[in-house]
Amino acid sequence: MEFMEAINRYESEVRSYVRSFPTVFEKARGSYLYNTDGTAYLDFFAGASVMNYGHNHPELKKALIDYLEGDNITHSLDMASVARAEFLQAYYDIILAPRGMNHRIQIPGPTGTNAVESALKIARKAKQREGFVAFTNAFHGMTLGSLSVTGNQFKRDGAGVPLSNTASMPYDSYFGDEFDTIDYFEKMLADGGSGVGIPAGVIVETVQAEGGVRVASGEWLRKLQALCRQHDMLFIIDDIQTGNGRTGAYFSFEDFDLDPDVITVSKSLAGYGLPLSIVLVKPEFDIWEPGEHNGTFRGFNPALVTARRALELFWRDDAFARETRRKGEKIRAWLEDLVQRHPEAKGEVRGRGMMQGVEFEDQELAGAISQRSFAHRLIIETAGPNDEVLKLLPPLTIEEEDLDKGLAIIEQAMGEALAERGIA
Repeated sequence: MEFMEAINRYESEVRSYVRSFPTVFEKARGSYLYNTDGTAYLDFFAGASVMNYGHNHPELKKALIDYLEGDNITHSLDMASVARAEFLQAYYDIILAPRGMNHRIQIPGPTGTNAVESALKIARKAKQREGFVAFTNAFHGMTLGSLSVTGNQFKRDGAGVPLSNTASMPYDSYFGDEFDTIDYFEKMLADGGSGVGIPAGVIVETVQAEGGVRVASGEWLRKLQALCRQHDMLFIIDDIQTGNGRTGAYFSFEDFDLDPDVITVSKSLAGYGLPLSIVLVKPEFDIWEPGEHNGTFRGFNPALVTARRALELFWRDDAFARETRRKGEKIRAWLEDLVQRHPEAKGEVRGRGMMQGVEFEDQELAGAISQRSFAHRLIIETAGPNDEVLKLLPPLTIEEEDLDKGLAIIEQAMGEALAERGIA
C-alpha cells in the first residue's frame, strides 16, 4: 500500500498539515525536508518553531546516539537519572544564573499544553482563587485548561464543554494603537460592577504566534506586569513558541526588563524535535505537594540529553542570539520592501526576530501564497483566526543562501497568487 493511501485510509479526519503539504516526507537535514522521491523542500515552518536548530543537527544527533548506544535509561518518570541532573545543572548554569533568575524547574508532561496546565494550577494553588485572565487571539494549547485561556473560537468549540473560570481581555493594539487596553483591564478590575473579579493569574504571549504574529510592546507588557503586582495576580509568560531564541534572545521577554512569576517553555527546548517541556516557577510559588501534578512522560531522558547539548552549543554566549537578530532584521526589511513594491497585495508586516508575518486584507491570499510556495518546494504556514497571515519561521540556523532562496520563492508565489485571484 502506498504511504499516503495508508494515511488517508487509517488516520483520523483531524489530520491537518498533511492536507496543506500533501507529500510523504522521509528524511530531513538542516533547513530541508526530503520526500520519498528525494525531492528537497526548503523549510520555513520548522515544525511550528520546534526545529529552531534545524533538522538532524549533527552534534545533537551524536549526543542522542551515544546516549542510546550506551544502554542509558530511556524512561524513568521523575526518578533521578544522570540525564535529568545534567540537564537541570546546565539549564541553571547557562540560562537562569546569567540572567539573575532563581526560578525552580518543574518538568511536567512532554508537550506545551502540559506546561500551561501546570502553570494554571500553580497560580490557582498559590493565590487560592479560580479565575484567570487571558487575551484576545491567544493560543495556549488544546487540553481543557489551556483551551480555556485560548481565544480561537474554532479551537474552543472543539472542547464540546463549557470553558469556565476565565475572562478574555483585549491584547495590545486590539482596538488600534490609540486605545490602551491595560487601562481598560485596570478599570475592569477596579470596578465592582464590571463582572470581572480578581483572578489568580494572567497568562500572556509576548508575540501571539498562532494568533497572527501579533506583537506586544515592551511598554504594554511592563504595564501588565505592574498591574499583576498591584492586584496580587501571578504574571505568567507563555514562551513555548517564542522562546528558545525565536525572537533573538533565549527568552522572548528579555529585552523588556520583565520578571515573570511563571514561564512555560517547550517546542525547541529539546533541540532535536523530541518532546519536552518545563515550567519555570519562582521558589515562593513552588508549593506543590509531591506527586500533586504528575505524568508518565515527565522528563524523557533522551530529550533531556539533546536539550543539554543544545544549551551548550548555542547559549553559552550571545553569539547565536546576535546572529538570529541579524537574520530577523534582514527578513523584516525584505518583507517591508516586498509589500511596498506590491501595494496591490495590501499587506502589513509584523513580528520579532525570526518570527515574522504578513497580514493581507484579502484573507485568502496568505493560504494561496502558502500553496504556491509548496508547489515551488517551500514549506510555509499561515496563522491568525482566519489564516490571514503568512508566517515565516525558518530554522534559526538557516544558511544565508537558503534564506535568500526562500524569500525569493515567497515573492514568486505571491505574484502567482495575486494573478490567480485577479488582484492588480
